[in-house]
Amino acid sequence: MEPALNAATIKPMNSTPKNAGIKEIAEALGISIGTVDRALHDRRGVSLKTKAKVQKIADQLGYKPNLAAQALRLNRRIKIAVVLPKEISHFFDPLRAGIREAAAASVGMHVEVTFHEYARLGYGDSELLEARLKEDNDGIIFTPGNPRKLDSIIHRLTEHGTAMFCVSSDAPNSSRIGLVSTHAYTSGALAAELLALKLNRRAHVATITGELSTLDHAEKLRGFAATLAMIAPHLSLLPAIESHERPKEAYRQTLALVREEVKPQGLYISTANSAPVLKALHEEGLLGKIQIVTTDLFGELVPLIENGQILATLYQRPFTQGKVAFENLMTYLLEEKKTSSVVRLAPHIIFRSNLPLFSDRVSGLGGTEPS
Repeated sequence: MEPALNAATIKPMNSTPKNAGIKEIAEALGISIGTVDRALHDRRGVSLKTKAKVQKIADQLGYKPNLAAQALRLNRRIKIAVVLPKEISHFFDPLRAGIREAAAASVGMHVEVTFHEYARLGYGDSELLEARLKEDNDGIIFTPGNPRKLDSIIHRLTEHGTAMFCVSSDAPNSSRIGLVSTHAYTSGALAAELLALKLNRRAHVATITGELSTLDHAEKLRGFAATLAMIAPHLSLLPAIESHERPKEAYRQTLALVREEVKPQGLYISTANSAPVLKALHEEGLLGKIQIVTTDLFGELVPLIENGQILATLYQRPFTQGKVAFENLMTYLLEEKKTSSVVRLAPHIIFRSNLPLFSDRVSGLGGTEPS
């Protein structure tokens, strides 16, 4: 029989311990560890009133379940597949590194992670996901290129018992169980505000993106266009250019853009595939003459930011995206109460002044990103 709880039973808390466990919750309430454990895991033998009080104290103490111990207790082996594009490497390589680091930190858990690559976003992902139906994966981390084309296979994998977790872009109408990405709309809005601060007279601005069928790219454009209309009506937005993540196509379309009669004075490159765009601008002698906001960070961008030829770049924190995606998928797989999680990270704005803080993000894949 569980002990009665009243206001006098709950011991005063002078401080809130960090990462409190079941023992601390039991001490705070003056009840047994077994009762707390049953309450937290919704087992029989505990009243609804006690469960509510246990959960309240658990929340106050910042209790987080010990997933490693839980996995060991269940003798659970977990298989996770990671299905990501090869290109653009300076974005997806650190994203994979974040997943690897999180997997390596899963000490005490039997976790098997396999990586599968296809050429570029939106081209080859459905075939690789389809092939996973022949496997018994507990979860899959993937970036949906064209979510409409993937809804069916996501549903089939879910029916197969696989938890589908999106990273970097979303498939919101599918049966995916979670998402980690940067806030795409905000990225676009930031780019618009930065260009508006530099271009205070009537001018044209343009955007070069990947695929507008990819939700991340579409949301960036939506945030960019809406913010321009609101705070910079003197800036006219030219039709968006889709490079389809093909470097040659991005290069060709950039040359065509700057050779038109109406030329942009500002440019937002909302994909990490900016190298061919910058190459075309350099050849036309336009670097330093057009205000440019890019996306993410790689070696070729560094000197252009340092000498002011790029106004700023919006860093999407790929390493953190991968790490948090893996951790949240593991939490979902091990928790008894299944809850979906959507995490949208704030993008980092990198200027010349704070560029040294991100130097390790250019040369290496390990470590943590600046907070």
